[in-house]
Amino acid sequence: EVLTEDPETAFCTLANREDLNLEEGSIHHCLYQFTRNEKLTETNKLLCDVCTQRHYGPKKNIKSEKYIYTNAKKQMLISLAPPILTLHLKRFQQAGFNLRKVTRHIKFPEVIDLAPFCTAKCKNVAEGNTKVLYSLYGVVEHSGTMRSGHYTAYAKMRSMNNHLSDLVLRGQAPQALETEPVKGQWFHISDTHVQAVSVSKVLSSQAYLLFYERLL
Repeated sequence: EVLTEDPETAFCTLANREDLNLEEGSIHHCLYQFTRNEKLTETNKLLCDVCTQRHYGPKKNIKSEKYIYTNAKKQMLISLAPPILTLHLKRFQQAGFNLRKVTRHIKFPEVIDLAPFCTAKCKNVAEGNTKVLYSLYGVVEHSGTMRSGHYTAYAKMRSMNNHLSDLVLRGQAPQALETEPVKGQWFHISDTHVQAVSVSKVLSSQAYLLFYERLL
């Protein structure tokens, strides 16, 4: 679906991206890089149907070599805030002809605000809201190498999130302000072994997958 947007607001977000603390090695830095504004020039120019029709007229059989390409800007932003946010961290990199595991610790918070990464017209955010908050409830961690290893998980046992239920079952966006993480006890699960752990232990893990639930 192609939509014509006002160029002045097409790349606007719910909250100012420049106010972020973009510490390298943090999940905020990863999201910022993933949603950054990119310029499409030279061999990456965008095929422009409007420019082509403006130049040649509404001809149906224009040869491909006559298509007009133009410089453009590209940005991927969230247009519909999900009830459950799943973040998958790329834990490998190319090293010659081989893949190498990335073992660097990526900092992630208990509560994360997606507003700086959402379009200003995000569909399921209440009018006037400039925050889209999520609370961490699950982490998957991998130990080992690219060839072998072991997956374990951290999960929070918590009470019912009524706002999340309303969003999933009725499509109603949260209205009340909740800025604190959902209360509960964290557990580390490794095969059949389950152990209660502190939140500091969870936040120091080498996350591979992060699971957040919508607060606001």
